[in-house]
Amino acid sequence: MRTAFVVLLVFLLGLFGCSSLTLRPADFAWPVEQVVKVDSKGMANVMRYSFTMNVKPLLFEETGDSTNVARWSIRVLRDQRGFYFLTADGFKHVYVFKQADAELAIEERILIAEQGISGSALNQRAPYVELVRDGGPAVKLSPDGIVEGGSK
Repeated sequence: MRTAFVVLLVFLLGLFGCSSLTLRPADFAWPVEQVVKVDSKGMANVMRYSFTMNVKPLLFEETGDSTNVARWSIRVLRDQRGFYFLTADGFKHVYVFKQADAELAIEERILIAEQGISGSALNQRAPYVELVRDGGPAVKLSPDGIVEGGSK
Protein backbone atom coordinates (compact mmCIF):
# COMPACT_ATOMS: atom_id res chain seq x y z
CA MET A 1 0.00 0.00 0.00
CA ARG A 2 2.77 2.37 0.96
CA THR A 3 4.66 1.59 -2.30
CA ALA A 4 1.56 2.39 -4.38
CA PHE A 5 1.20 5.73 -2.58
CA VAL A 6 4.84 6.64 -3.23
CA VAL A 7 4.53 5.69 -6.92
CA LEU A 8 1.35 7.78 -7.22
CA LEU A 9 3.01 10.73 -5.48
CA VAL A 10 6.05 10.57 -7.78
CA PHE A 11 3.76 10.34 -10.83
CA LEU A 12 1.72 13.40 -9.74
CA LEU A 13 4.83 15.45 -9.01
CA GLY A 14 6.20 14.53 -12.44
CA LEU A 15 2.91 15.46 -14.06
CA PHE A 16 2.80 18.88 -12.40
CA GLY A 17 6.48 19.45 -13.17
CA CYS A 18 5.76 19.07 -16.91
CA SER A 19 3.06 21.73 -16.99
CA SER A 20 4.00 25.06 -18.56
CA LEU A 21 4.24 28.22 -16.52
CA THR A 22 1.71 30.91 -17.44
CA LEU A 23 1.59 34.43 -16.03
CA ARG A 24 -1.91 35.90 -16.37
CA PRO A 25 -3.07 38.51 -16.91
CA ALA A 26 -0.40 40.34 -18.87
CA ASP A 27 -0.99 43.75 -20.42
CA PHE A 28 1.35 44.65 -23.29
CA ALA A 29 -0.24 48.03 -24.06
CA TRP A 30 1.78 51.18 -24.49
CA PRO A 31 0.02 54.07 -22.73
CA VAL A 32 0.43 56.50 -25.65
CA GLU A 33 1.34 56.25 -29.30
CA GLN A 34 4.91 56.80 -30.38
CA VAL A 35 5.56 59.02 -33.39
CA VAL A 36 8.83 57.83 -34.88
CA LYS A 37 10.86 59.59 -37.55
CA VAL A 38 12.16 57.19 -40.20
CA ASP A 39 15.89 57.53 -40.97
CA SER A 40 17.47 57.38 -44.43
CA LYS A 41 17.97 53.61 -44.10
CA GLY A 42 14.28 53.02 -43.44
CA MET A 43 14.71 52.26 -39.74
CA ALA A 44 12.27 53.52 -37.11
CA ASN A 45 13.58 53.49 -33.53
CA VAL A 46 11.13 53.69 -30.61
CA MET A 47 13.68 54.68 -27.97
CA ARG A 48 11.25 54.59 -25.04
CA TYR A 49 10.70 50.85 -25.51
CA SER A 50 14.09 49.88 -27.02
CA PHE A 51 12.28 48.82 -30.16
CA THR A 52 13.61 49.17 -33.73
CA MET A 53 12.03 48.08 -37.00
CA ASN A 54 12.74 48.38 -40.71
CA VAL A 55 9.72 50.13 -42.26
CA LYS A 56 10.90 50.17 -45.89
CA PRO A 57 8.66 47.22 -46.84
CA LEU A 58 5.70 48.95 -45.17
CA LEU A 59 6.38 52.23 -47.00
CA PHE A 60 6.71 50.35 -50.29
CA GLU A 61 3.44 48.51 -49.63
CA GLU A 62 1.59 51.75 -48.91
CA THR A 63 3.24 54.19 -51.35
CA GLY A 64 5.09 52.10 -53.93
CA ASP A 65 8.32 53.93 -53.03
CA SER A 66 11.01 52.65 -50.67
CA THR A 67 13.75 55.10 -51.65
CA ASN A 68 12.41 58.38 -50.27
CA VAL A 69 11.86 57.11 -46.72
CA ALA A 70 13.40 59.80 -44.50
CA ARG A 71 10.42 62.16 -44.90
CA TRP A 72 8.03 59.82 -43.08
CA SER A 73 6.97 59.74 -39.44
CA ILE A 74 5.30 56.49 -38.44
CA ARG A 75 2.70 56.29 -35.66
CA VAL A 76 3.05 53.14 -33.55
CA LEU A 77 0.91 51.84 -30.70
CA ARG A 78 0.92 48.44 -29.02
CA ASP A 79 -2.37 47.09 -27.69
CA GLN A 80 -3.09 45.00 -24.60
CA ARG A 81 -2.64 41.71 -26.46
CA GLY A 82 0.74 42.73 -27.88
CA PHE A 83 -0.26 43.64 -31.44
CA TYR A 84 1.46 46.64 -33.06
CA PHE A 85 -0.73 49.17 -34.92
CA LEU A 86 1.15 51.31 -37.47
CA THR A 87 0.01 54.14 -39.71
CA ALA A 88 1.13 57.56 -40.93
CA ASP A 89 -0.43 60.70 -42.34
CA GLY A 90 -1.05 60.00 -46.01
CA PHE A 91 -1.54 56.25 -45.51
CA LYS A 92 -4.81 54.62 -46.60
CA HIS A 93 -4.47 51.80 -44.08
CA VAL A 94 -3.66 50.96 -40.50
CA TYR A 95 -1.37 47.94 -40.38
CA VAL A 96 -1.55 45.42 -37.55
CA PHE A 97 1.54 43.34 -36.84
CA LYS A 98 2.31 40.57 -34.40
CA GLN A 99 5.69 39.74 -32.98
CA ALA A 100 7.50 36.78 -34.51
CA ASP A 101 11.08 35.52 -34.36
CA ALA A 102 13.12 38.76 -34.72
CA GLU A 103 10.45 40.26 -36.97
CA LEU A 104 7.00 41.75 -37.12
CA ALA A 105 4.56 39.68 -39.18
CA ILE A 106 1.47 41.23 -40.77
CA GLU A 107 -1.76 40.26 -39.04
CA GLU A 108 -4.18 42.62 -40.79
CA ARG A 109 -4.26 45.57 -43.19
CA ILE A 110 -7.25 47.78 -42.38
CA LEU A 111 -8.49 50.18 -45.07
CA ILE A 112 -9.45 53.50 -43.47
CA ALA A 113 -9.68 56.04 -46.32
CA GLU A 114 -9.03 55.70 -50.06
CA GLN A 115 -7.76 59.30 -50.22
CA GLY A 116 -5.38 58.79 -47.27
CA ILE A 117 -5.45 59.70 -43.61
CA SER A 118 -4.52 63.14 -42.33
CA GLY A 119 -4.16 64.48 -38.81
CA SER A 120 -4.09 60.96 -37.43
CA ALA A 121 -3.45 59.77 -33.89
CA LEU A 122 -3.70 56.36 -32.24
CA ASN A 123 -5.17 56.09 -28.73
CA GLN A 124 -5.64 53.27 -26.25
CA ARG A 125 -9.36 52.63 -25.72
CA ALA A 126 -9.12 49.21 -24.11
CA PRO A 127 -9.79 46.68 -25.42
CA TYR A 128 -9.55 48.58 -28.73
CA VAL A 129 -7.16 50.99 -30.39
CA GLU A 130 -8.83 54.17 -31.55
CA LEU A 131 -7.74 56.06 -34.66
CA VAL A 132 -8.70 59.73 -34.69
CA ARG A 133 -8.21 61.73 -37.86
CA ASP A 134 -9.12 65.00 -39.54
CA GLY A 135 -12.28 64.94 -41.63
CA GLY A 136 -13.67 61.70 -40.30
CA PRO A 137 -15.08 60.04 -37.23
CA ALA A 138 -12.88 58.15 -34.78
CA VAL A 139 -12.54 54.48 -35.68
CA LYS A 140 -12.15 51.69 -33.12
CA LEU A 141 -9.78 48.97 -34.26
CA SER A 142 -8.92 45.45 -33.19
CA PRO A 143 -6.35 43.08 -34.67
CA ASP A 144 -9.20 41.74 -36.84
CA GLY A 145 -10.23 45.09 -38.34
CA ILE A 146 -12.71 47.88 -37.70
CA VAL A 147 -14.96 47.30 -34.69
CA GLU A 148 -18.43 48.75 -35.15
CA GLY A 149 -20.46 49.62 -32.08
CA GLY A 150 -17.53 49.05 -29.74
CA SER A 151 -17.61 50.49 -26.24
CA LYS A 152 -16.10 53.91 -25.71
